[in-house]
Amino acid sequence: MIGTYLPMFLMIAVAVILAVLFFTGASFLGGKLNKTPEKMKPFECGSESSGGNHLKLSVKFYLTAILFVVFDIEAVFIYPWAVQFKSLGWIGLASMFGFLSVVVVALVYVVKKGALEWEN
Repeated sequence: MIGTYLPMFLMIAVAVILAVLFFTGASFLGGKLNKTPEKMKPFECGSESSGGNHLKLSVKFYLTAILFVVFDIEAVFIYPWAVQFKSLGWIGLASMFGFLSVVVVALVYVVKKGALEWEN
């Protein structure tokens, strides 16, 4: 029984060892942050920041990001179904139509609510 789970335990052990190794290596070998006024200025994408340090983003930004993640994950659920399409038969097809109908209803609701519009 332990032989079945041995590859998983080895993978977890290697991941933990690498994480500890990288963390300790970065702590000892990495340069310490020398806090100067120039280094403490807000900096983004290679250009000076035009806003304050604590500028709050619009809720629309977060809503769009969450919707992207939700619909992206739903698209990921379609791939295993497509791979096993022939072996699932009519029940698999009906299940996917039910799933896709829920996705389409949710997308229509989001569009009708105006969640994807960027006007202020």
